[in-house]
Amino acid sequence: MLKVFDELTNAFRRAGGEISYEAFDRIVRKHATLLEDSETIFLLLQASGYPIEETLTGYRLATMFTPWQQQEYCIVDIETNGAKPGRSQVIEIGAVKLKEGEIIDRLETFVACAYLPDHIVKLTGIEPEDLREAPSRREALTMLRGFMEDAVFVAHNAGFDYSFLNASFQRFGLGQIGNPVLCTIDLARRTFESERYGLAYLNEALNLGMQAHHRAYGDALATSKVLLKSFENIPEYVRTTDELIRFSKSSRKERAKGMEN
Repeated sequence: MLKVFDELTNAFRRAGGEISYEAFDRIVRKHATLLEDSETIFLLLQASGYPIEETLTGYRLATMFTPWQQQEYCIVDIETNGAKPGRSQVIEIGAVKLKEGEIIDRLETFVACAYLPDHIVKLTGIEPEDLREAPSRREALTMLRGFMEDAVFVAHNAGFDYSFLNASFQRFGLGQIGNPVLCTIDLARRTFESERYGLAYLNEALNLGMQAHHRAYGDALATSKVLLKSFENIPEYVRTTDELIRFSKSSRKERAKGMEN
């Protein structure tokens, strides 16, 4: 599905946000199996969090029409018992949903785990007994999937959280994450000056007031405050959510060109 997400997003961008049924069919048919038709793939895309909507003549990508100020953002942080999703697992999930500068929903849960290395206990303060009666991995990941809906997936160093969760989702039959992704490190680097951009450093430098580091909910909340700090300095030429995501990855040359337009 990752190829479908990428190809569709590029097609939507080339077409100004909307594509015909025929164009959609051409893209998804390349990746469909004998058991999947275009309508089934459309439903799978929506279930994965990909913000696609049906129109009278085809489909549109919602993030290309939603002002970034009105977008829902799901800020996620995870703690794990190792770095590789194939050999380790999520042990804690924290998430907050943000819209128009306000937290509108929260999620916090431990995840059942039989093996917790000593260095993870020291790093996080999470003890084995915290995890014994926790929801199973499938239950916790299903909770997160429902919580995210089609909001923009936000994390500090989003590549790690996204890739680890994506592998975990697939392992338990929950599909891939189709939500658009926004990294607060990338966005922060383009919106305000700082000596360093690690979350612990920004927490102190920006006086975010968060005490617990390497705990999922506290770090998700701190990340939401970094996101709001970045929002204070978004250029006027960035209007939609899709433009915000592209801005977060833009080069100096691209930003200078945007300022000229």
